[in-house]
Amino acid sequence: MSNYLTNNEASGRATAKSRRKLWLASGVAGLTGVISLAAVGVAGSAGAVGLNWNTAQVSKDGDQRGDEARDWDKDENRDDKNRDKDKDKDHERGKEVPCDTDKLIQAIVFANNKHGGVLELAKGCTYNLTRNDYEGNGLPVITERITLKGEHTTISREATADYFRILNVGAGGHLTIKGLTIKGGQTLELFNGVEPAAVWAAYSDSEALAAQVKAGTPLAQALTARQANPKAGLKAAPKVTPKATPGVVTPLVEQPEENDGAGILVQPGGTAEILESEVVLNQSGGNGGGVANFGTTKIWHSTVTRNTAFFFGGGVFNAGLLKVEESKIKDNTAVIGGGGISNGAAEIFTDDVDGGTVELKKTEITDNETLGFGGGYLDIEGNTTAYETKFVSNTAVLAGGGLAAADSQLNLHNVTVERNSTAGVGGGVAIAFDSVATFEKSSIKDNTAGFFGGGLFNAGSVTTLRDSEVVGNRAVGPIGVGGGIFNIFGEVNLSKTKVAHNFSTFEPGGVFSFFGDVNVDDKSAITANRPTNCLAIPGGTIDNCFA
Repeated sequence: MSNYLTNNEASGRATAKSRRKLWLASGVAGLTGVISLAAVGVAGSAGAVGLNWNTAQVSKDGDQRGDEARDWDKDENRDDKNRDKDKDKDHERGKEVPCDTDKLIQAIVFANNKHGGVLELAKGCTYNLTRNDYEGNGLPVITERITLKGEHTTISREATADYFRILNVGAGGHLTIKGLTIKGGQTLELFNGVEPAAVWAAYSDSEALAAQVKAGTPLAQALTARQANPKAGLKAAPKVTPKATPGVVTPLVEQPEENDGAGILVQPGGTAEILESEVVLNQSGGNGGGVANFGTTKIWHSTVTRNTAFFFGGGVFNAGLLKVEESKIKDNTAVIGGGGISNGAAEIFTDDVDGGTVELKKTEITDNETLGFGGGYLDIEGNTTAYETKFVSNTAVLAGGGLAAADSQLNLHNVTVERNSTAGVGGGVAIAFDSVATFEKSSIKDNTAGFFGGGLFNAGSVTTLRDSEVVGNRAVGPIGVGGGIFNIFGEVNLSKTKVAHNFSTFEPGGVFSFFGDVNVDDKSAITANRPTNCLAIPGGTIDNCFA
């Protein structure tokens, strides 16, 4: 897919961007041949409803403007001072838009041409978009400061219409939506790719480990055999150095692909505020089923639900600055990674995209799923801070049922990671590839993994838990090890933290360390795990723990 950037009124093509890294974010789980990419379908239907028309002043474009639109231009012959006062009043009280899709489009065009405005949409109305008149967008690209306010109001793509997203915020545009439902956008691209099993097999050998153990090789011996190549099973994709093109500078800002963001796309330099709204049943052929943010986006008191992305970020994809507060990200699906939210993307089927900066506060990320990595949340080369946030009942087939991170920095305060699952590693959390993660006053509880690390899987990274608990997690597969914590080639620090009542098929049920260090202070406890509490095999250490 080619990179693209939308112009003021249409979607133009930007020059292709050379990517700095080509690697797979988190390939520790394997399961070769088990996974198949299912066709992901979203019923983006928008049923017709009875429309209540309002008497309103609505702009019309160009020479077609009628009497009802003339009030927009009444100040043409006034002095500048009075004109500015009237514009301020208009922005404050807003312009009423009847329940008519064409008039909504006209109002946005007029607002773009008149330096923005507030558009009061009809209460209880569904603005049903049927045409792709703006090169991939159902509505004109937002290029000014525009507010769309509604009350039980829906902007929806007609289910049988051509594929297009609903809203696109261009560079310099500032969109605020309040009291709206954004529904049914679709940017699905026909895709003829390789078999997914071949992709997963290239980056993981957990199945090979399982086969050796079933054949009678002790797990410790199978792992030790990989000491000469410690990254086996944690393989990165072959590094490719892009060829420099004379006269072409690689941009530092990530750019969206043409199929990103089926519901709302925010381009670099654009800003969006999603307030007291719902983004639902949108389907992206790229990243970001509901929302794709490459600029600055705030989601407040809103719900992002039942959206789908073919690649990353079923609910939300981020490569800019994203803040989600007192909102719900639930029941979303991404095929490759980040079922709920993906901060960045790895090079699988698509270009890699560095994650941006994400702040989560009092947010619930629940019941999301992916065939790959990070059922609830995925961070790749980004920075994430979370406060009082819940990652609950999410699912990833390969790694990180609740959340996963690769080459990232995570700071998590008073978070709950509970009842998440994976067939691979890291039922609750999977931290890999030189990441640094800190959990404070947090709980990793009742999560399940099929292979390693029912609660936490830490690979080649540094993870610290303070005043926290890792309780009731399970590694239940045929070679399940480390029900609480599985550490390999990394460092785990436990401070005032309890690791208890975890279970695994093979010992230890509590904490396992292979060629890595687990540092436990004297105010922490590793206890009541089954079948044993701790095990450190060659090259691994665990402080203050009794087997």
